[in-house]
Amino acid sequence: MYKSLSWTAVIFWMVLIFYLSHQPAAVSNELSSGITEMIVNTLEKLASSFQLNIGELHHIVRKNAHFFAYFILGVLVLNGLRRSGVYGKKGVGIALLICILYAITDEVHQLFIPGRSGEITDVLIDSAGASVGMAVYLVISRLTEWRRDRRTL
Repeated sequence: MYKSLSWTAVIFWMVLIFYLSHQPAAVSNELSSGITEMIVNTLEKLASSFQLNIGELHHIVRKNAHFFAYFILGVLVLNGLRRSGVYGKKGVGIALLICILYAITDEVHQLFIPGRSGEITDVLIDSAGASVGMAVYLVISRLTEWRRDRRTL
C-alpha cells in the first residue's frame, strides 16, 4: 500500500508541475507577482526602511519556485524507489535521472506555451533542487534509523 501511495504522490506532483508549466506567461507571471507582493508587504511591515528591488525579488521568487518544486519531486521519487526496494547509489542515481529527465521535458514543453521559454539554467536549478531534496531525505532517513537503533539497545 505504501508503495502505491508513494508513486501516486510522485505522479500527482509531476502533474502539478506540468499544470503550472502549462500556464501562459501572463498567468504564470501573475502568480509569481502575487507571491512577490506578499513577500514585499511582509518585509515592509518587519523593517520599513528595507529597500527592495522588486524586479530582482520577482526573479528570485520564480527561480526558487523551480528549486523547491524539484526539491519535493526529488524527495518523492527517492521515497517511491525506496518503497519499491531500490536503495543505495542505484536508487539515488535512478531518482536523479528521473528528476533531470522530467526537468528537461518540462522545459521543452514550455517552448510550446505562449510567452514561455525553455531554459537550460532552469534545468540546472531543478536538478539542484532534486539533489538537495534527496540529500535531505537521506540525512533524515539515516537519523531516523540511528535513533531507532539506539532505542533497541
